[in-house]
Amino acid sequence: MDFIADIINGMAGYVWGWPEVFPAMIVLLVGTGLFITFRLNWIQLRRLKHAIDITRGKYDDPSHEGDISHFQALSTALSATIGIGNIAGVATAIHYGGPGALFWMWVTGILGTSLKYAECTLSMKYRKINQDGSASGGPMYYMEKALGWKWLGIVFAVAASICALATGNAIQAFTVADQLNSDFAIPAGMTGLVIALLVGMVIIGGVKRIGRVTAFLSPFMTVVYLLGTICILLLNLDKVPGAFTDIFNMAFTPPGAIGGFAGSGFMYTLIWGIKRGLFSNEAGQGSAPIAHAAAKTDEPVREGTVAMMGPYIDTITICTMTGLAIIVTGAWTVTIDGEALNGSPMTAYAFQQGLTFLGGYGNYIVTAAVLLFATSTMISWSYYGDRSIQYLLGDKAIVPYRILFCVMIFVGSILKLEEVWTFGDVALGIMAIPNLIALIALSGVLVRITNEYYSKEHIPFK
Repeated sequence: MDFIADIINGMAGYVWGWPEVFPAMIVLLVGTGLFITFRLNWIQLRRLKHAIDITRGKYDDPSHEGDISHFQALSTALSATIGIGNIAGVATAIHYGGPGALFWMWVTGILGTSLKYAECTLSMKYRKINQDGSASGGPMYYMEKALGWKWLGIVFAVAASICALATGNAIQAFTVADQLNSDFAIPAGMTGLVIALLVGMVIIGGVKRIGRVTAFLSPFMTVVYLLGTICILLLNLDKVPGAFTDIFNMAFTPPGAIGGFAGSGFMYTLIWGIKRGLFSNEAGQGSAPIAHAAAKTDEPVREGTVAMMGPYIDTITICTMTGLAIIVTGAWTVTIDGEALNGSPMTAYAFQQGLTFLGGYGNYIVTAAVLLFATSTMISWSYYGDRSIQYLLGDKAIVPYRILFCVMIFVGSILKLEEVWTFGDVALGIMAIPNLIALIALSGVLVRITNEYYSKEHIPFK
């Protein structure tokens, strides 16, 4: 197991860059975000109202090709992004990078809105309508159809099918098992087995059932969790200004010892903030376009505009609330048996200490959120894996892949925290690299179809 861990850690260093070397992945992600943002003239700010109008159904038309509504497509994508990254991901970022890591998560969130728009718009434009009327889309299709780079589409699809088993599966299963074991001493393997059976029952129904399930779970779990964080902040209102001060100050000058060791420095804060920001909102990773490609619409830009909402809801709102709750309660400074809290137990501690009126049971809100978030994330990511494996091997490979997906839920539940998170980071980075390259190459097409759509926006919808 140590040998495998060494391999995974080595791969993570090459993908993300060790703190002492040039972080190429960070530069590519942030650089592409800035490039697309300026090429589209900050579309994430100028067209936010239109995004809200589309999401609430103003432009829905059941006669359009596709499988699910704009709202269901956004819910499916959000169910894959609003999850463990918002609970355990924020905690690990602060554990290793200090409160300043939250600032760099905000950076990925703001730039991520334009990346989400770009990848989802292109995914809709170049999606494939299957013989049964269902839709298949994602970066592999615009890499092949628009660029003629089928080889890059294959690289992306391979990375995506693996990433679905890691970030969208193993990490989720581990976090649920870890939290339930911490609260109720339930064996990790038992938790993994039960969740694998439950998820298996849902994903056999395909994307239409996934859309119905996530359209309910995503808003419900988000509201419950946010209410908990709001209560913590209201009860610690006097500490909130100081928390923001720490975030901004430590973004560039982190404390001398964070994450349980000294010498972490600015680069650790930067890397962990951006890495966890990408894990949380998945902007630029290329996963969300697979879900949004299933939307019922004949306007690619319209669905891309809806997709912009994702990072606003996920990173700018929910991750911020989690981070503030952790900081104002001091959970990030707590050690138990000589070890600093990390992952979901850190967030659970913040809820337990912050919601004292619940008599010390506030941590169970996090437990419930972890269970709901992780389950909906796994359901949505199973679809991402489906579409990727379909692109590579055809329809015959979908059912075997779903079986493997469920098996990996059990495997992920019994792994160690560092191993499962590092494996997920490697898969996430490898998946994002070809997608970011394609977005840069297709930026001209993106600008053209964006201008064409918004030049006729004043025409009433019929």
